[in-house]
Amino acid sequence: MSNIIQMEKFAKDIRKETLKMLLNRGFGHIGGAMSIVETLAVLYSNMKINPQDPKNLDRDFLVLSKGHAGPSLYSTLALKGFFPLETLMTLNDNGTTLPSHPDRNLTPGIDMTTGSLGQGISAAVGITLGLLRDGSERQVYCIVGDGELNEGQCWEAIQFAAHFKLTNFTLFVDNNKKQLDGTTTEICETFSILEKLRSFGFHSMQVKGDSVGEIETALKGDNFGKPKAIVLDTIKGQGIKYFEDLKANHHVRFNDEMKGVLLWEIQNFENGDEEAENE
Repeated sequence: MSNIIQMEKFAKDIRKETLKMLLNRGFGHIGGAMSIVETLAVLYSNMKINPQDPKNLDRDFLVLSKGHAGPSLYSTLALKGFFPLETLMTLNDNGTTLPSHPDRNLTPGIDMTTGSLGQGISAAVGITLGLLRDGSERQVYCIVGDGELNEGQCWEAIQFAAHFKLTNFTLFVDNNKKQLDGTTTEICETFSILEKLRSFGFHSMQVKGDSVGEIETALKGDNFGKPKAIVLDTIKGQGIKYFEDLKANHHVRFNDEMKGVLLWEIQNFENGDEEAENE
């Protein structure tokens, strides 16, 4: 099986497990969780990690700055063996190790507690600088939302990373074009995120956010002595047509119709798994 096919299957598994988790919970941040699934599949197919020793310092780091997308990261970690898949069904329960937003003190495999939008890039850049000063060149990755870039703190951290030539830092921007209250254009026009990142000193490119092949090519490509930025052209609710088309799809409390859609999508994924096993 080619690496691309493996990553595509991994993405389907992440999406399926995330839908199961959210359906069980009855609500959640489905839009932004779906739009980064392919990115997570590529990252966790390439990152240096050890599920049996999550705190090993000789690892790559991921900071999910858009912490509300935590459910898809939890599914990814469970599928990689950081904790049992059954744990996913405890999302947001009292006493759970899987809170609404990632918490490094609760969940194996979470490198940074996030959720206060705009702050994740600063944390990721700090981790990168600290590693470099300790003589480590491990990779540090950060995923932010396009709406999150409304925060000035993000651009301070981006400028800082370029100034200190943090070449082992890669920023992913989930450009799904929507925020909590509407589209990014309506709330605060982003203009060209790609051009802004280039002007701030990053080696920057844009890829289709649902293409594991394009994402991996960008990830592995040369950074030309600069920190790297990969702008993901995505759709909020990506991969699930009903929720792609739903206007208010940031955080959704599922009604009976939505639950039926989720169940149907999950069954389709599982039927596809059975067909693949029988081939």
